[in-house]
Amino acid sequence: MPFVTWLANVMSPNLYISTMKKQKFILSMLFLAGSAAAALAQTQAPVAPVAEKIPYEIKGSQGPRQDPYYWMKERENPKVMEHLKAENAYLGAIMEPTKALQEQIFKELVGRIEEDESSVPYKLGEYYYYSRYEKGGEYAIYCRKKGDLTAAEEIIVNGNDLAAGNEYLSFYIEMSHDHKMAAVIMDVAGRNFYTIKIKDLSTGEWLKDEIKDTRNGCIWTTDNKSLVYGVPDKETLRVYQIKKHVIGDKAKNDVVLLQEDDQTLDLYAYESRSKEYIFAFASRTDAGIIKYTKANQPDVFTTIEPMSTDHYYTVDHIKGDEFVVRTNYQAKNYRLCKTKIAAPAKENWTDIISARDNVFLETVEFFKDYFIAQESTNGLTTLRVISPNGQNDYIKFDEPAYYATLGYNPDPNTNDIRFVYSSLITPYSTYEYNVTTKAKKILKQDIIPSGYDKSQYVTERIMVTARDGKKVPMTIAYKKDTFKKDGSAPGYIYGYGAYGYSNEDYFDSNILSLMDRGFVYANTHIRGGQEMGGSWYDEGKMMNKKNSFYDFIDCSKYLIQEGYVGKQKLFANGGSAGGLLMGAVSNMAPELYLGIIADVPFVDVITTMEDETIPLTTFEWLEWGNPKNKAEYDYMMSYSPYDNVEAKNYPNMLVTTGFNDSQVQYFEPAKWVAKLRATKTDNNLLLFKINLDAGHGGQSGRYESLNETAFMYTFMLHCLGVTK
Repeated sequence: MPFVTWLANVMSPNLYISTMKKQKFILSMLFLAGSAAAALAQTQAPVAPVAEKIPYEIKGSQGPRQDPYYWMKERENPKVMEHLKAENAYLGAIMEPTKALQEQIFKELVGRIEEDESSVPYKLGEYYYYSRYEKGGEYAIYCRKKGDLTAAEEIIVNGNDLAAGNEYLSFYIEMSHDHKMAAVIMDVAGRNFYTIKIKDLSTGEWLKDEIKDTRNGCIWTTDNKSLVYGVPDKETLRVYQIKKHVIGDKAKNDVVLLQEDDQTLDLYAYESRSKEYIFAFASRTDAGIIKYTKANQPDVFTTIEPMSTDHYYTVDHIKGDEFVVRTNYQAKNYRLCKTKIAAPAKENWTDIISARDNVFLETVEFFKDYFIAQESTNGLTTLRVISPNGQNDYIKFDEPAYYATLGYNPDPNTNDIRFVYSSLITPYSTYEYNVTTKAKKILKQDIIPSGYDKSQYVTERIMVTARDGKKVPMTIAYKKDTFKKDGSAPGYIYGYGAYGYSNEDYFDSNILSLMDRGFVYANTHIRGGQEMGGSWYDEGKMMNKKNSFYDFIDCSKYLIQEGYVGKQKLFANGGSAGGLLMGAVSNMAPELYLGIIADVPFVDVITTMEDETIPLTTFEWLEWGNPKNKAEYDYMMSYSPYDNVEAKNYPNMLVTTGFNDSQVQYFEPAKWVAKLRATKTDNNLLLFKINLDAGHGGQSGRYESLNETAFMYTFMLHCLGVTK
């Protein structure tokens, strides 16, 4: 299913290694303008593959439906692979004349990354941990130094070695509490099934332990003798078990600590700040339940508060006999509470931070003598340092729109906290703030080796009035000397709007290649996200889902009407649930866009929501709707992109997928493309790129992802008649 989470690309035993470094969810985005298409037609353009129609009746909950492309679901059917390869061949033929421009842009993108980049080291125990890249290397290398930063480097694991012989790699590590072993969690297929291996750091040898088909990482017990990990269902991919593995034992002997039989719930285990407890979080999109056990010898899990509809909460332990709880119970924008471990139910919760109508409590991190509240007001983040005496100190930021978040702070006893700051025109920056002196210093800002002058770029925050009167935030950026607000500029607008995921305004150096060529870049904060608080999410899901589409369309119209972007010069992009957004707006307002790019799009809403065997379907019902409910079925049917394809003109379109995608199955976009080809009335290009070796996140290596971006930009420029 479509949910995607973006995590910081910094070295940490507890953080995910993102191989799509510091990018929005952008895969291969391909465009070709109508004029370019006409030119190609005059030179015997390649013929697009036409999918066979095979009659098939779906016996749906609200009656039968006909789907002539249902056969594409048959992963092992040779006819399916033949068709997908034909699509890629067609794409390759269309792309052939633009290879020189692709290479030029690729060199631009590579020139902006620090090829031998390293993260800011952090201290944990006796060691300083960090990650680094080597020039030409696709993957990060985890390292550490003992005592101080002048000590000899010890390589924990080299991602390039792990990737050898594989087309794809996603990996991260978890260090044992005594720093003697590293659990390496890796996926070499992109299907979201991970294998856990253990490396003895004293000898450099790999243990015989191998735990296959896991998800969501693992947790070391405090005695360093066991791992706790999640087990996904092979078919639905729902994590339904928490198991314990004893180091040195065979995986088949691993003990089930907790099993969740509710098909709408997905399990996730995490460690408390104090390292004393392990929490098991069973959740769906609207609610969750948390249970806990001791981290030294995990056994029986105890429930903190039973699950109830529309109640979502998280729990942590800092010290002593109390839990801290972040909850939306009687608090749409969340509040922070404390409760005795001996009596943890919600009737015993007392406020630390009370609910506020205009402030969204994003997260809280506790330290020995203070805590940090990350809060959002009108979509802009503040970091608030709260002392035991109730004193508040705010870390403020001065750009009109930005991205700010707490960094990795593993030591609760420090007075120096790290946070990360960025904006559409400010590179990622890691800061350190001393809570005693209130001094702030920058530890690292991403370097643009080819050169970058921030003063040459402008960012604006705009509040667009939507059709129902709501004010929708949109952040734009452009280069001063290439932009004129006269309706002549090309534009690129991005959106997501689902799961309460906030679409942040962070820096992407790749976008400079567009802005330097006159593009306006627009990042939307439409309903369905949580940028404007809990209600903002509610207003963009279930029976309010169309608000997300309308907000995006209204933002697009604003760019054109106000002269930021020219008519028929606007490109729109979204991935996953944002791909659903693209599918919906292509049906609702195709005339606004020169091109629409739908990356790994969730577009066959009804069929997927009715098929409980499809990965992650059941606990998505409270995000989109349950088709067994007639009203919800009818509403989903009214916007489902696949079901609403019509005989009319569509923009130039590119659709991408990964054959191993576990979140949005490849056959959804495959069917959609086939139906569009058979139905639409225009001669605009419809291109379909299938990555046969990857999953939901596309290519894994940093250079491979840059190749895909260069591919995208080439088509965008070709669309506009630009050749360099």
